Order: sequence, then structure tokens, then C-alpha cells
Amino acid sequence: MREKSLRLIMGDQLNSKHSWFRRPDDRVTYLMAEVRQETDYVKHHIQKIAAFFAAMRAFAKKLKAGGHRVIYLTLDDPDNRQFIDENIRHLIRKHGFTAVGYMLPDEYRLDLQFRQFTENLAIPVHPVDSEHFLTDRGDVADFFSGKKTFRMESFYRHMRKRYNVLLESGKPVGGKWNFDPENRGKYDGRIPLPRPRTFRNDVRGIVSMVDRMQVASFGDIDPGRLIWPVDRSQALAVLDAFIREGLPHFGTYQDAMTESGWALFHSRLSFALNTKMLSPMEVIRRAVAAYQNRPDAVTIAQVEGFVRQILGWREYMRGMYWHLMPEFAAMNIFNHSEPLPGWYWTGKTRMNCLCHAISQSLHYAYAHHIQRLMVTGNFALLAGIAPEDVDAWYLGIYIDAVEWVEKPNTRGMSQFADGGIIATKPYVSSARYIHAMSDYCRSCSYRHALKYGEGACPFNSLYWAFLTRHRDLLAKNPRISVMYRTWDRMAPAEQTRIIEQAGAYLGNLNSL
Repeated sequence: MREKSLRLIMGDQLNSKHSWFRRPDDRVTYLMAEVRQETDYVKHHIQKIAAFFAAMRAFAKKLKAGGHRVIYLTLDDPDNRQFIDENIRHLIRKHGFTAVGYMLPDEYRLDLQFRQFTENLAIPVHPVDSEHFLTDRGDVADFFSGKKTFRMESFYRHMRKRYNVLLESGKPVGGKWNFDPENRGKYDGRIPLPRPRTFRNDVRGIVSMVDRMQVASFGDIDPGRLIWPVDRSQALAVLDAFIREGLPHFGTYQDAMTESGWALFHSRLSFALNTKMLSPMEVIRRAVAAYQNRPDAVTIAQVEGFVRQILGWREYMRGMYWHLMPEFAAMNIFNHSEPLPGWYWTGKTRMNCLCHAISQSLHYAYAHHIQRLMVTGNFALLAGIAPEDVDAWYLGIYIDAVEWVEKPNTRGMSQFADGGIIATKPYVSSARYIHAMSDYCRSCSYRHALKYGEGACPFNSLYWAFLTRHRDLLAKNPRISVMYRTWDRMAPAEQTRIIEQAGAYLGNLNSL
């Protein structure tokens, strides 16, 4: 007799192209559930909660329309046990399922939970791949086996070759593998910013339910017009707009920051990708096709910079996550322990770069990678904030934040808590970098050129204090050692004033 199977679909597994869904099967029922287990493990942005639930509901509706059997438990369903494993056990008893299937989760905590509770089930369990990523969980670790370093660039080149992306006769198109030096332009306003492709998704019912259920959240939302894509057709519309309007200038300005617009030329596809509404290869192929078909508009520097993020960083970070967990979650090489300043939750700081990046994040549940790395992450590292506080903030505030991508980017990249396994140096800077890459400094209460004294930008003194505080760990790093030579050439009185200024700021983080 064929198994009567219950198959679990998580909120970040909305892959309509998965082989599970090729044809309906009356012996298979799919379970999708909005659970407190997932809303409550960190405090989330309200747009993140609403977008995940809306996307899940849209996916369930499409499955039902395609003839599939679906059990969907809303957060307020009286039959909802609020934990994934308890819901599955309850439904097995209620409906007599004789087998359970699930797609391999992308977060370690869920993988552990699923393995533990399925070990005690008295019926067969069938885990399957999510059929989304271009690598298996262990591919990155296997690639670096026997090597002393885990540098993304070598893995990225391997992936280019493996999938024959931007290659001609085995050689990189344009004569170089990486056009990063051409991807550091400061936005000057001469090229108009495209209008972000957004939507008017009505999530008033979801937001009302979340409030009624007293789920803690933060951030802004217009519940009558959630701007993020919640189904594949909307996700494809965002991709179309990016290929047409964003990609021609993406590479040049991918590191730029400006008060003139919140999206610049970025794709904003990360939520659609991380929920698996889009696949990485279809996104890459669309970008490469645009370069091939419109070489006058899309240069190699634009498309390579984008491909590197998807084919390189995204797959690399996911592989490093699985290679390093669970020990990775506790790494804290600097022993940082300060609490996150309160204005990370409000944006109310006189530092304009942080005010703008945080306020934008609260309003849109989005900031691009340089705002995350070189503004909010940079300050947290300079200020000695506890990595677990930084992790929780990033995981909660961003629409695209799931742990497999958040953890290595935050703890490994922006906080250097792993001591250099992922990043080759701490990504810290003084105000000089922020001034070079943005227009934030021109309307700031602080003066970017001052290291100390009235109105001195906190980034300057905190930068030098961080380097001196951790000299034993960092002085031999070839990518940062030159800064110690610069410090050593300063007059002792100058050094003292800088360190005293940093001490004053560190003692009053919440008032900056």
C-alpha cells in the first residue's frame, strides 16, 4: 500500500519549480504553518513577518489551484500548536499519515530540530533537497579541504567555470575575473535613479492578526500596500525592472550610498531569492543575457559585479555557514560585550550616516550591503558591541534575513568575530570611507574631518581606538598593518587626544 504522506513546506521554501509539485497526488498532503516558533525566536520587522506570511498564503493558494492537497494553519488557527514538530505530530494522529517528508532546511537550528523530532517518529521520514542552491551544503568545505584559507575569490572562479558563466574558451570575458575596482563609484546624481518596482499588497488582515496575537515586532508598515513581492509573478516583475533599469549602472554604483534614494540601482531580489520564489541561476542567466544582447547599455563591469554577488558570495556564505556551525554562532575573538545602542531601534542619532541607514531600514526593512557592512556594522564593531546583539538586530530588521546568510555576513564579515576565517581583515573605517562613498557627511551634525574636539565624527576616534585596543590580534594582518605605521607616526599628544575622545564617546554611546 502506498504511503499517505504529510510534506512540510517552510516559509523560505516557496520553490514552485520543485519536483514535489510536478503533479498532484491524492496520497500527499502539504503542510504550511505560521507558527510562534518562527515569529518569536528574534524580534522581527513587521514587514518581514507580513511578507513571509503573505508569500506563504499565496503559495498555498497556488498549490491548491493546481490540485494539490494543502493544510494551511494561520497563526490564529485554534488547531495550530505553534511549533513545527508539534503540528506534525498532531496531524499524524488526526489524519493517519504513514510517512513524513520535508525539504532540508537552510538554518542549523531547524535542521537540528527536524532531525531530533523525526528520530522518534514511528513512521518513515523522507528529507529531500530544496532544489534551489547551485551547491550542496558541503561543497564549499570540500572545495577548501586541505587549504589554509577560505577565500571567496577562488571559489567564485571555480563556480564560474563549473557553470560556464561569463567565459569565452575557458577564459573570463573581459580579460579579468573580477571588476571590483570599477564597482566603487560615488553617486553624483548625474544619472537619474530608477523608481523601485514595488507593489500594493494588502496585508491588513495579517497585521491585524499579528497584533491580536501580541507578536512583538518593530518597524514601519502601510498594511494596505506592502511593497515587497509575495508571489513568483511579482518577483519576476522586480527582476524585469532591475534588468531593464538597474543593471546598466549596478556595478559602478553598487557600493555607493546616498540620501537621494533608498534603492539606488540595486536589484532588491534578495527576499524573492531567499524565499526561493526565484532561482539563482535564472537570475544570473537573465543578467548575462542582458549583457550579451545590450552590450552598449550593460558593460562587463556591471554584470560581473552582479554575478559575483549571486554566484560567488551567496553560495560561498551559505557553504561557510554549514561548514562552521554550530561553533560559529559563539565566535567572538575580540570578546566584545557592549549592548547595542538604543538608537539602532529608532534611528534617532545625530550621526547622519547611521540615522539615514537605520531609518531607511525601519521604514523599508531594507538597506544594501554597504550600508549594512560599512555603516551599521562598522560602527557596531568599532564600539565593541556584543556579536549576539548584532546578530539579533540584523536577523530581525531585514526583509531578506534568514540565518544562513545573516550569520556569516554579520558575525564573520562585518564583526570579524571569527578572527578572519571569512573576511581577510576587519571591515572598519573612519569617516573618510563614508565621506568618499556617500553624501551623508554634508548634512551631519558631526564633522567628518575632525578626529577629536567639538563636533568630531565618532567614527574617527573610535577607529583608531579599536586598532590600538586590538593591536596584538591585528598588527600582523597584511591588509591593515599599514594603519599601525600611520598611528605610530602620530605625535604622542595627538594619540592621547584621539584615545580620550574615543573614551568619551564609548562612555555615552546612547547619546551620540
